[in-house]
Amino acid sequence: LARYLQMSEPQPLSAALAELIARRGFARVQGSAQLVGIWKQVAGAQFADKTKVIGLKRGVLEIAVNSSGLLSQLASFHQAPLLKTLKTEHPDLKIKDLRFKLRNDVTEDPTNP
Repeated sequence: LARYLQMSEPQPLSAALAELIARRGFARVQGSAQLVGIWKQVAGAQFADKTKVIGLKRGVLEIAVNSSGLLSQLASFHQAPLLKTLKTEHPDLKIKDLRFKLRNDVTEDPTNP
């Protein structure tokens, strides 16, 4: 223990806070909330309440969908325009592709007809 204390240099407060944020996952939570907001904006009312952001992995934005019909519709007809909008309006996210996955935990918002 004494050897460790002798070798350890004091860290700037900003570095210690950055390490704490990374270890606790606070940045991921904020990033996820930002992705959800961006997806809702890009998807619009037509799709936002029937889908849910799963996450962004290696440039692929994964979206959960509540029905196979909607999954087919999104993948066949809307994937390219949605991806283009994401790339144009949010180039900082470096989204390369969209992947839609059928999941039963996506519920529609009853307040949004």
